[in-house]
Amino acid sequence: MTDSEGPLRGVRVVEFASLAPGPFAGMLLADMGADVVRVDRLEQAGSPGGLLLGRGRRSVAVDLKHAEGKAVALGLAERADALIEGFRPGVMERLGLGPDVCLGRNPALVYGRMTGYGQEGPLAGAAGHDINYISLAGVLGMTGRAGQPPTPPLNLVGDFGGGGMVLAFGILCGLIEARATGRGQVVDAAMVDGASLLMAAFFGGGGPGRGWKDRGTNMLDSGAPFYDAYETADGRWVAVGAIEPQFYAELLSGLGIDPASLPPQMERGSWPDTKRRFAELFRQHTRDEWCRRFEGTDACVTPVLDLDEVEHHPHGAARSAYVEVAGVLQPAPAPRLSATPGRVRRPPPVVGGHTDEVLAEWTGLDRAGVEALRRAKAVA
Repeated sequence: MTDSEGPLRGVRVVEFASLAPGPFAGMLLADMGADVVRVDRLEQAGSPGGLLLGRGRRSVAVDLKHAEGKAVALGLAERADALIEGFRPGVMERLGLGPDVCLGRNPALVYGRMTGYGQEGPLAGAAGHDINYISLAGVLGMTGRAGQPPTPPLNLVGDFGGGGMVLAFGILCGLIEARATGRGQVVDAAMVDGASLLMAAFFGGGGPGRGWKDRGTNMLDSGAPFYDAYETADGRWVAVGAIEPQFYAELLSGLGIDPASLPPQMERGSWPDTKRRFAELFRQHTRDEWCRRFEGTDACVTPVLDLDEVEHHPHGAARSAYVEVAGVLQPAPAPRLSATPGRVRRPPPVVGGHTDEVLAEWTGLDRAGVEALRRAKAVA
């Protein structure tokens, strides 16, 4: 593992504990060297730190409804470069920790807000999850096989790609502006907005959205025979992505098909028949046999791996794509920087496990001060 401190060394982030997209943004920043302190709920003190999305953090446990607990949180915000919160609109304001208050104390603060529907609009206060946000963004309606209901692509598009990753990008943009001008700002990261942004290529007259027809009948949604997954003789699967003509030719060669026996590649009306022919051929050999046959070609054929297989694939192993931290295998930080690469600095924290050291380090509070807060049940 690298000893690099990362490109975000020296950046302080206070993250108010939430679910999925907020922690993912915090993880991305922590991986790249930011000092991310998570403010957890007092009643959860001593419990495990949860999912791997919590890696790289330190944790303080605070009662935000206690006057002295709120003062602790404000003290952290005063000394932070960025803040992450993932509550519904208005919750932080009711706690007395909204952007007006925090920016009043720390004008250079980048205040990151992660919600499903954004800070305003008719749905701003409504409950929802990834599936709801991507349905409004047009993602869900385009995802799935022909004749089947829309299929959620896990919660990758709303929570993580359109949510946490966009929030982290927004925070970094705000940090660059704050360092240039001394002026902080609010980052309104809505998962419905981020999911819509990920759909940009499908808008307009060109790109993959051109000529789009019913779900599951198009090039990139399992409609094309050269862009789909096929079951093999051992019940496993291979992924095929041979879009370009030269790659398609290599696919046909590996399958033992004479190109003259098939209609033109882009003749959509022939796709179902061609797909059935491909499926029959792929079922004749095991997944690994097909991978060996296509190894070294540009046929764009790869194995569909289970999570317990990914670390053993030669490519992932060669790139050290997975790291083990505290006995747990997990994806390595990405992207890779040549001079100041990221690294996983610590496993997810025990809730409240760093309360004393963070308050001493960030706010200068001595042991007696922390003990007074503890006796008042403002912190763990």
